[in-house]
Amino acid sequence: MNIDKKTCINIGIVTFLLYLAIHYWDGLVGLFNLFLAAAGTLINGAIIAYVLNILMRFYERHMAPNTKKKVWNAMRRPVCMALAFLTLVAVIVALIQIILPQLISCVQVLLSSLPGVLRQMYDKLMENPTIAALMVDYNLVLPATEQEWREIIERAANLLFNGAGNVVNTAVSFTTSLVGSILSLLMSLIFTFNILIGKETLQRQSRNLLHRVLGDTRMARAMHIISTLDDCFHNYIVGQCTEAVILGTLCTIGMTLLRLDYALMLGTFVGMMALIPIIGPYIGAAVGCIMLFSISPAKSLEFLIYLFLLQQVEGNLIYPHTVGSKLKLPGLWVLAAVLIGGGMMGISGMVLFVPLTAALYRLVGEWVRRDPRLVKSAEKKA
Repeated sequence: MNIDKKTCINIGIVTFLLYLAIHYWDGLVGLFNLFLAAAGTLINGAIIAYVLNILMRFYERHMAPNTKKKVWNAMRRPVCMALAFLTLVAVIVALIQIILPQLISCVQVLLSSLPGVLRQMYDKLMENPTIAALMVDYNLVLPATEQEWREIIERAANLLFNGAGNVVNTAVSFTTSLVGSILSLLMSLIFTFNILIGKETLQRQSRNLLHRVLGDTRMARAMHIISTLDDCFHNYIVGQCTEAVILGTLCTIGMTLLRLDYALMLGTFVGMMALIPIIGPYIGAAVGCIMLFSISPAKSLEFLIYLFLLQQVEGNLIYPHTVGSKLKLPGLWVLAAVLIGGGMMGISGMVLFVPLTAALYRLVGEWVRRDPRLVKSAEKKA
């Protein structure tokens, strides 16, 4: 087998880069974290712009797209961008208003009923002679009255807040952090609006740069990769949001028919948690179970049974039509993406890695099959 000079140079460069990455890994990670900290505002702005662009394109398609009025054509982009932003803000405000008040009320009820619940559980355990003997042997004697339980909870809360440091220092630190977060959000939004206003110019400049650096053939491949990533992320966001709305609505209706408490709040929360793949439903079930347990253990069990049945319907009927048919990613790879993404970046990694894995899965499949549509699609997009 003959290896030309160019191939040898490429192999040497890759080997040298791998050597640097292995021996200077900590430095590279530190440099990457420094870059993320410095460019965090711009990255957040780009993410917000991508989400808003989905809504903005929807409004642009449905608000007199074929009109010949120059005034409306000039105003369409700012108007649709404002509507997209207001829609996103309205959804966030509605979620907060639905969830937060009832959640605070539930926590108050839970804390007030916790001493009695723990005492009842303790008394039930002590009815078993074996467990009672073990409790006596290890001197595990719990408070006798609910008042003693409340005093323990109050002392624990005081220790928790005192451990946070001086009240003044905590307030100053919180205020500084809040102001910094608000300024960072404002800068991100400014960057977002600039991207959306001039997205066509930005796309044209990016294409020109890619064409200059990569040439025709490699640019076509790069454009195909970018198009695949955009398609997977777009379908995932739209599909997950659609699934979340359907699941939240069904959960609210079912809980209302079953006369379970916190129907609207828990239905909204379960729908919101559906945005997190695989682990989201378990979070929603755990929170709902705890909230209803503060009212009645029987209602908590009833909620778990209903949510389990609803999850079966969602997994077999809703998800395949809203997300699965568009991403075309097997369940095994979804699980792998969630585990790897969650381990690297937490919940945001779980959400990010699923469409990223779907795009990689599609591209690798095309490469394995040598699909001729790859070249044709890339040439059209270039």
